[in-house]
Parts: sequence; C-alpha cells; structure tokens
Amino acid sequence: MRREEPGSRSAKLLYRPVGLVSSMVAGLVAGQVFQQVWKRTHPGSPDDAPRPLESEYELTEVLVAAAVQGAIFATVRALVDRGGARLYQRATGDWPGD
Repeated sequence: MRREEPGSRSAKLLYRPVGLVSSMVAGLVAGQVFQQVWKRTHPGSPDDAPRPLESEYELTEVLVAAAVQGAIFATVRALVDRGGARLYQRATGDWPGD
C-alpha cells in the first residue's frame, strides 16, 4: 500500500479552492446518483425519496432513504476528493492533505 507524503502548509492553502469546488461537484453528482438509485429501487413510485417531515411515509422508509443517500454522498465525495488531490499532486508535486 502506497502512503502519500504529508503536504506542506502552502499546498494545503492553495488546494482549498480546489477542494471547495470539488466538494460542491461531489454533492451535485451524489444527488443525481441517489435519485437514479432511488428510481431504480422503487419503480412505479412517482415521488422523490421520502423526506423526514413527510408524514405519508413510515419512519423505516425515511431512515432507509437517508442511510442510502448518506452512503452514496460519502462514497462520491471520497472519490472526488481523492481524485482532486491526486491531480493537484501531479500538477504541483505536493500532496494537499495530512
């Protein structure tokens, strides 16, 4: 397993705007992925995933939707963050993390 070298303070500061933009992109992508997953796992349901304050859904369905959405968001964000950090390292030679 390859361990990345700790980044310098300047690399961390310079990476912040990249990290911010990549986080926003990750959120948008994760939302789209979740919508597609929800549509495919609940065919015939015209609605979006249940929200916590929608009383027509059972608590279990709301919790399942939230758990799936959270897992997808965390996975997509990790992929985007890691990819952005690797691209930054290739461009600058510095690892922006740690």
